[in-house]
Amino acid sequence: MRKLLLILFTYVAFSSSLTAQEGIPVYFDYLADNYYLVFPSMAGISEGGKIRLTARKQWFSVDEAPSLQTLSANYRIPESSSGVGVIIFNDANGYHSQTGAKLTYAHHLQLGPEIRILNQLSFGLSAGFIQSSLDETEFRSVIPDPIITGGKNSVGYFNLDLGMSYNYMEFYVNFAALNILGTGRDLYTAIEFDNLRRYLINAGYIFGKGLWKVEPSILFQLTDFTEEKTVDLNAKVYREMSWGTLWAGLSYRRSFDGAQFQVDGTFGEQRLQLFTPIVGINYNRFMFSYNYSYQSGDIRLDNGGFHQITLGYDFGPTRENRYDCFCPSAN
Repeated sequence: MRKLLLILFTYVAFSSSLTAQEGIPVYFDYLADNYYLVFPSMAGISEGGKIRLTARKQWFSVDEAPSLQTLSANYRIPESSSGVGVIIFNDANGYHSQTGAKLTYAHHLQLGPEIRILNQLSFGLSAGFIQSSLDETEFRSVIPDPIITGGKNSVGYFNLDLGMSYNYMEFYVNFAALNILGTGRDLYTAIEFDNLRRYLINAGYIFGKGLWKVEPSILFQLTDFTEEKTVDLNAKVYREMSWGTLWAGLSYRRSFDGAQFQVDGTFGEQRLQLFTPIVGINYNRFMFSYNYSYQSGDIRLDNGGFHQITLGYDFGPTRENRYDCFCPSAN
């Protein structure tokens, strides 16, 4: 019963249907120099490659709470304008889980003659396979429910993501259309909808030329079928150290749509609000970051927040041999 309440709460609190969450959920790991996880066009954006491993856990005190693990790697093919990438992920939420993999190809157009001046227009395509499962073996009902099979349902399907990016020195803008194919997943007995498309647009700029730098950015999400909209307002601060870079930031996510609820006969509406501080270090080719998301509002399943860790490694040319800008996503 507690697991069923968990699924129901996730539906209400995040104001999104379970079908709309198919694919990799968009959390805040992109702020840990992990834009490729969200935007296919960022595969191979640098003159080398990047590996990122993330682990996210929500509500430690709640059994079967949502958790997500991702492993991504992307690389620029030497002496070419092509980038490739791969993503493997596992996402679990109560009785529902999904695992999948994506392969990406991106093409980068250098718009200026000087190769050390970052001025690129990029296009990317990811093809992915997802295995989605629903375990109903522990479901119990006094009155038989025809939509509950009592078994383990599992189905696999393909989907595609498209992306486009423009990077000019410290400025960047990214766009992605995720889950663009209609697919008959047919995991649940109830009627399902094929439209799982999501659209994302992101932009930011890094100010400062000395030891301190500031990066404001924004990310907007739109779920096509439900017309749900959210926006992330982000700010990061970088401090150059003798051994590398120390950085920290804060993200605020707000939904445009609310979920209605009733408490003691009083009706109300609550919109998703997440506050996410993030800290990280870059030491030589290694990167580590941690973020903690806290959900505000009167209706919450648990007072605990959402923890996420990202580990990274950059390979290929050193920073001195890349672009003449402070642009972490491309350097």
